[in-house]
Amino acid sequence: MFGKKVKPIPLPEGFSEEDIRIESSTCTGEKTIGFYSREDKRLHCAELVRGNEDIKSFYEKYGLKSSGL
Repeated sequence: MFGKKVKPIPLPEGFSEEDIRIESSTCTGEKTIGFYSREDKRLHCAELVRGNEDIKSFYEKYGLKSSGL
């Protein structure tokens, strides 16, 4: 009925908003969003993206404003 205010979780240690990246699989085209580590060359805290709502949810989860959506 009424929207719950969800308390954002803190960003993973060592990452910032600039580290958020969306990657797409070359085989299936499946997209994931997460925090990209230049050291590991992989996404951390990755989540599946089915559409723009999933991207917005990812940003809201960490208390950030989604850029360009």
